Amino acid sequence: MTDGSTRDEVIAATQHWLTRAVIGLNLCPFAKSVHVKKQIRYVVSEARGVEDLVVELAEELRLLKETDPETVDTTLFVTPRAFADFADYNDALFFAERLLDQMGLGGELQIASFHPQYRFEGTEPDDIDNYTNRAPYPIFHLLREASIDRAVDAFPDASDIYERNIDTLRRLGHDGFKAWMSKS
Repeated sequence: MTDGSTRDEVIAATQHWLTRAVIGLNLCPFAKSVHVKKQIRYVVSEARGVEDLVVELAEELRLLKETDPETVDTTLFVTPRAFADFADYNDALFFAERLLDQMGLGGELQIASFHPQYRFEGTEPDDIDNYTNRAPYPIFHLLREASIDRAVDAFPDASDIYERNIDTLRRLGHDGFKAWMSKS
């Protein structure tokens, strides 16, 4: 791994982020259910660039499409060896989304993005708002559209999630977020 981490350490860091930030702060009210049911697949990619990513991601997209959602509902595709720079990650995300469409999976699957340097357009690099999508490694989150539709139906205020997340992080601030994440 780029930082010397093993596959198991990458998965452990990703699971810690998921349980503390995503679930613990309720940044995604849909994540807890699939986590509790053990329906999240964690893939640590060996990709070192876009070409490798496209090959590995195509395989993972096919696997997710063909797997029963009761077994694997979503995949966290982690790329610890590539895309450390957020601009490079965004370029890779463009190709990942093109791949999804080329495979005819647009409308069936989608990709959500997370990165250690995630930055929303119009924000400063260290704005706390960006931390809603900050993860320990670059992650391509592969989701089923049907699962998203079911979750949105069950959570009528889904359109308010983004604003609620920003409010949560602003209340915590950088020090509060760091302290929250340091707990196990």
